[in-house]
Amino acid sequence: MSGILTVKQKLVDLLSQAATKAQEAGKLPSVTLPEVAVEHPQNADHGDYASSLPLKLARATGLNPLNIANSIVEFIAPSPEIATIVVAPPGFINFTLKSGWLTGQVEQILAAGDSYGNIDLGKQSRVQIEFVSVNPTGPLHVGHGRGAVLGNTLANVLTAAGYKVEKEFYINDAGSQVDAFKRSLYTRYQQALGIDAEMPADGYFGGYMAQLAKEIIAEEGDRFLSLPEPEASGQLGKLGLTKMIDQIRGDLELLGVTFDVWFTESSLYEKGQYSTTMSLLKQGGYIAEKENATWFVSTALGEDKDNVVVRSDGSPTYFATDIAYHYNKFIERRFDRVINIWGADHQGHISRMKAVVSALGIDPERLKMIISQMVSLRRGGDMVRVSKRSGDIITLREVIDEVGIDACRFFFLARSADSQMDFDLELAKRESAENPVYYVQYGHARIASILRLAKEREIDASDGDISLLVSEPELVLIRKMLLLPEVVEQVASTLEAHHLAYYAQELATVFHSFYKQCRVVSRENGQLTKARLKLVAAAKLVLSGTLHLMGMTAPDTM
Repeated sequence: MSGILTVKQKLVDLLSQAATKAQEAGKLPSVTLPEVAVEHPQNADHGDYASSLPLKLARATGLNPLNIANSIVEFIAPSPEIATIVVAPPGFINFTLKSGWLTGQVEQILAAGDSYGNIDLGKQSRVQIEFVSVNPTGPLHVGHGRGAVLGNTLANVLTAAGYKVEKEFYINDAGSQVDAFKRSLYTRYQQALGIDAEMPADGYFGGYMAQLAKEIIAEEGDRFLSLPEPEASGQLGKLGLTKMIDQIRGDLELLGVTFDVWFTESSLYEKGQYSTTMSLLKQGGYIAEKENATWFVSTALGEDKDNVVVRSDGSPTYFATDIAYHYNKFIERRFDRVINIWGADHQGHISRMKAVVSALGIDPERLKMIISQMVSLRRGGDMVRVSKRSGDIITLREVIDEVGIDACRFFFLARSADSQMDFDLELAKRESAENPVYYVQYGHARIASILRLAKEREIDASDGDISLLVSEPELVLIRKMLLLPEVVEQVASTLEAHHLAYYAQELATVFHSFYKQCRVVSRENGQLTKARLKLVAAAKLVLSGTLHLMGMTAPDTM
């Protein structure tokens, strides 16, 4: 199906062409056409699709929107999909699909197989998605899990939409927080070996640090005690960071999240991108020395204030390395678009990052930042604040172990990234229709059981006549199945992955309704049975495809 236009896009094209022809024929003034949008009416009586283009043109021309609508409709070319086109007050153009064309799409879905839903929106342009990118100074928590699932799902959808996607994890292995981690680990190492040492004030006090020290002692013994403190701290810290990164990688893989590239902050210094970028900004007049520090002159690009890039002690800020990192992404690796998924604490970082990208001569529209908001854990009505296991922070792995990978992924995707979310652990484990994960996956398992029954009865549906699919529940199901390419387009365009979770629930609801109203395998009507088996097989493809885009399994039994 790659390269196939969605019905919505076809209607947009038909409307654009018709409006242009109406202008050429003198039926409409020659004004610039507004963006043509096509939506699904909330009331099914108004058809399958509707456009408010006449209302937009009325604002630009001062003409009656109903007259505009009639002028456009006059020039809409015939299309095999469209049964009726109706002009409706105050100025809508409503489209209803042909029933015969709808039923024919069952064969098209079956022919497309696992590629159904794929579109060619991206035309193989290169997109990099950087996500999670947590400091490797502690285990992942649920907030990191939300960003991980969001990034991984967007990568799946953008790939299905025809983009060439690279997933990247940026390892902050330089800077003050890593220094604090190294000193903390050295202290815990000493304490575990019976030496009275005091934790640094800016240290990491979580129980995992003591456990990490014990692991290193089991493998390396007390050999670091004989080294000078800076050397011991550095070597221990390097071992500890490697272990933390391995743990982070393992937790993410458990969640079904993998990366194409693990990029280290330290490499920006080693390979010269940091010095190159600072030099370029200086040449452009964007660097100023004041108050014993080096500043990026953000105000020259419309920002409210300038931003420090090198502190008075000579150490670069995180902003400085971010600048070098984005120079590497856009200039050196030449990505067409870059998407960063950051935690809630990065909200204030967006506008200055856009400004500095602009200073490097890059269109800031090519950079998109998504802020993934906080996650609160609940058990029913009770807030969960600490881990039962350690009395410390609740790790992502603990949540995965308790509710499973699929529930984690679905719940993380169920709300838009910019809204805070409550994750109800009890609901996520419930085997009932109240749990959206169970409800959607049960729909797939139910379809699989129908197909197994047909196989047991040795029914060959290959010659099934899909023109027999004329009842309302059948057509409603087909209409819903046809929306998957549109959902892929919507998510790829808006980068709002929660639309997939909504669609999965809607598709499952429509299938469950069809199942209650239409007996699929019937001894009385063999021809209708075969037609409905084709419909059900197509529904299985669409539902499993939706689940797989979300990185979830599509179980055949439950």
